[in-house]
Amino acid sequence: MLFRRQEREKFPYEYPSHLRELAAELPKAPGVYQFHGEEQSVPLYIGKSVDLRTRVLSHLREPGEARMLSQTRRITHVRTAGDLGAQLLEAHQIKTLQPLYNKKLRRTHRICSIALDLGGVRYAFSNEPNFRLRTNLYGLFGSKMAAMERLRALADEHELCCARIGLERTPAGRPCFRHSIGRCRGACAGKEAGSDHDERLLTALRGIEVARWPYKGRVAIEERDGKLRQLHVIDHWNYLGSAGSLREARRIKGDAGQFDRDDYYIVARPILSGELTVREL
Repeated sequence: MLFRRQEREKFPYEYPSHLRELAAELPKAPGVYQFHGEEQSVPLYIGKSVDLRTRVLSHLREPGEARMLSQTRRITHVRTAGDLGAQLLEAHQIKTLQPLYNKKLRRTHRICSIALDLGGVRYAFSNEPNFRLRTNLYGLFGSKMAAMERLRALADEHELCCARIGLERTPAGRPCFRHSIGRCRGACAGKEAGSDHDERLLTALRGIEVARWPYKGRVAIEERDGKLRQLHVIDHWNYLGSAGSLREARRIKGDAGQFDRDDYYIVARPILSGELTVREL
């Protein structure tokens, strides 16, 4: 709040009348918009909306954006066939162009996930070769520390043993600290069967389970808005690009690269729910 107040004092709000006409020319339709300053190579800001005109006009009434608005000289846009395409394009453009005023959707270089295997709890990272193909992954975190904090919170909530899940080092045969304060049911002290503990661990993790890619390879998600048709090409949750026809979509090969957390959050629900048409490529 202090920072925003200082920004308002340094850049007092004045309605950007020089942008009113540019905003009014935008369509009342889904898409992605960019604010540009004098420098042409990098946008000041990138956003998306299901109603471009209304959304951009709302920016002009935001005192907290006075600095950005005073620097803006042009507004460009790309139409999409719906909100899904707008979300995917916005995320891709922000990560690629790194606009000055966008704080969210910056590229995270490495994602960490909690993994379960025969050896117990492990941590898997998105730069590992087979990360996108793995099963039994839980949660998508920006760091190993964040993953451990979430696992610790689940341990507290479900009375799990921090020694058994690797959050506490305990000498063999000795109970973990949380057992001594009544927050562990005693898998470390022989008071609870290990299989019972591990079943509760699995139940606790199911709420943040990372869905397995349900197809053999790339797919195209179809989206329409009147005559505008788009096919969004996805490979193991990663967005590769959009096309206007199946023939063009099949030409989009690309490398899915590292697992992209934002792409996963955008496309997982539409794909798994079946609310949009999905075509295997």
